[in-house]
Amino acid sequence: MDLLLRTKRAYQRREQNKKISKSEFKSKHILIDRQGESRRILEKYPDRIPVICERISRNIPQVDRRKYLCPGDLSLSNFMHVLRKRIKLEPEKALYLFINNKLVPCSSVLATLYDKEKSEDGFLYINYAGESTFG
Repeated sequence: MDLLLRTKRAYQRREQNKKISKSEFKSKHILIDRQGESRRILEKYPDRIPVICERISRNIPQVDRRKYLCPGDLSLSNFMHVLRKRIKLEPEKALYLFINNKLVPCSSVLATLYDKEKSEDGFLYINYAGESTFG
């Protein structure tokens, strides 16, 4: 019975990882269009980072906008603050940000993350999830 339970949990984690990596924005727009859009953005705003921000868990509100143009020197914690305000997240809920299925330190600067983690289409994809911290 223990083996069955461990197998089920491993399967659930794998399925959750698939959901995290599946971007709704990528599903709706083909690669060539996304590449063209990011190229136009970077030509017009060379000091900005094009970010796509999407929710991965249903227990947290959807953000009202998906695309962001962020200054390169913006830290992930500052971006998290902006995101918390936009989704009107309750103080008792924790917010987690993932880039390429990895939890990234909040002290990271977006320009550095963009250089390391940008997608082939030229966008930086940030996924967010929430968790209740007080029960």
